[in-house]
Amino acid sequence: MQRKEFIKKAGIAASVLIAVPTIIPSSCIGKGGHTAPSDRINLAYIGAGNQAGNDVMDFLADDRVQVTLICDVNKKSAGYWDGRIAGREYIRDIVNGYYSKKHNRKYNACRDTEDFREVISKKEIDAVEIVTPDHWHTIPVLMAAAAKKDIYCQKPLSLTIAEGRAMCEAVKHHNIVFQTGSQQRSNHHFRRVCEWVRNGRIGKLETVVCGLPSGIPDFGQKAHLTENEPVPKGFNYDLWLGPASFVPYAPCRTHVNFRWILEYSGGQLTDWGGHHPDIAQWGMDTELTGPVRIQNARAKWAEHPHYNTAIEFYFECIYENGLKLIVESGQNTGVTFFGSEGKAWANRGHHGVEPESIENTVIGPDETHLYTSDNHFKNFIDCVISRKETIAPVEIAHRSITIAHLGNMAMILGKDLEWNPKTEKITNIPEANSMLSRPMREPWDKVYREYQV
Repeated sequence: MQRKEFIKKAGIAASVLIAVPTIIPSSCIGKGGHTAPSDRINLAYIGAGNQAGNDVMDFLADDRVQVTLICDVNKKSAGYWDGRIAGREYIRDIVNGYYSKKHNRKYNACRDTEDFREVISKKEIDAVEIVTPDHWHTIPVLMAAAAKKDIYCQKPLSLTIAEGRAMCEAVKHHNIVFQTGSQQRSNHHFRRVCEWVRNGRIGKLETVVCGLPSGIPDFGQKAHLTENEPVPKGFNYDLWLGPASFVPYAPCRTHVNFRWILEYSGGQLTDWGGHHPDIAQWGMDTELTGPVRIQNARAKWAEHPHYNTAIEFYFECIYENGLKLIVESGQNTGVTFFGSEGKAWANRGHHGVEPESIENTVIGPDETHLYTSDNHFKNFIDCVISRKETIAPVEIAHRSITIAHLGNMAMILGKDLEWNPKTEKITNIPEANSMLSRPMREPWDKVYREYQV
């Protein structure tokens, strides 16, 4: 509350449209539910690609939030979803345009910067959304946590299992609020099916199947631009690479298509690994642990000068209690739970159950009721204010994406893996534990080590 008191004493809080906000209890919200500018949560963006353009509208709609700073290594260009334009200036202009229209006056106080370290160094920033490529999640998370900034981080949580564990420890150590962008947890279709499963409506749970997309879609419409080129003006390519090893710039490698390169991501498997496998673990009541064995892994790999992720994949996860989780591509996308007395399934926008009579059953007061959230972004802000845990906290996100990482490892090695979810080590092939982390380029390797707890 010190900043708020300082602003009041300075007499400037009411004189500007954008002021330095702070986190306050709901009792401080003014009449009619309106939140004074000086009381809003000051939110900054680290990453300004296509997902940032989607998410920022949800946060702008929340009157408790003030979006004030946009960070990205790219100034502004095409090459994002469906070839569209994005970048820090593009998202900055969306924010300023929104506030100008909302307040019926010219607004240009939302600024932009190239370097995420500037965002983290600003004491007036209360929270950040990290919307960068996967290989750029961990270091900003560790640094933001150390700076006591609450974090909304897009999925997949991590590039490696070791980086995911480092994020879990930092969030816990610094006691910050963390939300992962696994927004299916804030959807009633998935929640309802998981409650049926957890309460035995389909009998004893036996098998779960996660259907994920296949292929390497050319989202950025630049997959054919494989030759090395000069780095475009306004794009800090070296900072975009960050901890990843240096390779010459080729347009097909960056922006939205980064996900098809193993050094930056893990293909469709990790892109969707924070969604359907996460829901599977929710329904299986295994969200704080993981499988003990990955078996029967097989894959077909991309044939492209730069893209090298799996375009088709299949593997099975065996849990200590005997449950089997199958993750496969090319099937109906979604999650299906098979029990001894029926089955239940959910995907985006729909759910179903057999026998259909289960649909009308009511979860009793003494049965399992899962965390209820109907708005993922609102849930994050609610928890920033209340200091309660979000619906998609870091530990659960880490356990979910670990399934995808292990699947990729098993497919690359062509071997079954015995996994200890307590120690997070591979026990049957000790040398494979080197794949739990990745080398980092200087100076980011030192930064990573410095901010680990």
